[in-house]
Amino acid sequence: MQRPTQITLAASVLLGMSLAAPSVRADVVTDWNIKANEMVVEAKLGTPPAMRVLAIVHTAVYEAANAVTRRYPAGALKLDAAPEASLEAAVATANRATLVKLLPSVQPAVDSAYQAALAKVADGPAKAAGIAVGEKAAAAVLADAAEDKANAAEAYRPHTTPGTYVPTVVPAVTQWPQRKPWVMSGPAQFRPGPPPSLNSELWARDYNEIKAIGSRNSTSRSAEQTAIARFWDYSLPPVYHGVVRSVTNQPGRDPTQNARLFMAATQASDDAAIAIFDAKYHYNFWRPVTAIRNGDTDGNDATERDASWTPFIDTPMHPEYPCAHCVLAAAVGTVLQAEIGAGPVPLLTTTSPTANGAARSWTSTADFMQEVASARIYDGVHYRNSTVVGSAIGKKVGELVAAKYFRQD
Repeated sequence: MQRPTQITLAASVLLGMSLAAPSVRADVVTDWNIKANEMVVEAKLGTPPAMRVLAIVHTAVYEAANAVTRRYPAGALKLDAAPEASLEAAVATANRATLVKLLPSVQPAVDSAYQAALAKVADGPAKAAGIAVGEKAAAAVLADAAEDKANAAEAYRPHTTPGTYVPTVVPAVTQWPQRKPWVMSGPAQFRPGPPPSLNSELWARDYNEIKAIGSRNSTSRSAEQTAIARFWDYSLPPVYHGVVRSVTNQPGRDPTQNARLFMAATQASDDAAIAIFDAKYHYNFWRPVTAIRNGDTDGNDATERDASWTPFIDTPMHPEYPCAHCVLAAAVGTVLQAEIGAGPVPLLTTTSPTANGAARSWTSTADFMQEVASARIYDGVHYRNSTVVGSAIGKKVGELVAAKYFRQD
């Protein structure tokens, strides 16, 4: 049984697109994380492209910040140490240079935030040096990202026979399995085994569970489960970065430490997305709405068809197996747990616009990860086995990223 989870309604929907849970602004890195999340929302990116953008942004931010403070050994870019440079100018410039390149549609908003940030830094050599460091870090990360095949030609071929209609919306990010990961050895490094056989007891179990609890008009889904389902209908980065900021806003943390955590969390998220879409398009497994409306064709006597079944939320436009939300939550949660270590876990909190600005909180990373997995069953878009498999992949990705970046502590 799921542990009780705190939920409170926000006093009002947050102004604009800032989705952070109520908290004290900790430092320049965390402040810019909020701004960068606002920009990806304003640019109307889908979840996987948004994850990629923020991984690029936060990698540049970390490299720039660490060049100034040298809190950790030199990063992959091997930037020269710049102790004379302004940290604030370096972080602001790394954000501005990456965001303007990746999100040209929101350049005015980015430039406005950038100028406001630079105005707080005294003119002089330190400011100039910080700008130079930020620009150098951004240019290097952007050059590497240009080769990751995120912009490869989309060539999805629907399964059909000549003359037969199929839905004409193209599935999401079919090119993602071709991408170059940040830390994984390749997109298929953690590819799982196949989904359950349609004549298996496991398939019948998952089919009948989601048919009952995940339908739009379910009578077996509780009010709390419905609230969870509605909350996690949102999948863009801000809903996850609010959880990360629960850690970065803790007392005693410094900007470079937070820059490293944001880099690790965003690279883990992006690699997790690559891994999950590799598996999704490899297996091409049907969604519950398709399966349940065709329950008489799967060869399993325990799966009764419902010709008009609909899920609680709109089904995402990509194959079902495994669960993408689950892999993202598990990757972020695993990175956070590695950062926190054996110490006490701060209250993890975030908000969701699909829940009218409600905030949810968890007292452990495990509870956070499990809630996201359960939500996708309540939503009617993922089978239980798919959530288990997706979570397992996310944990492997998170562990790989944490081993790379946190081993020097």
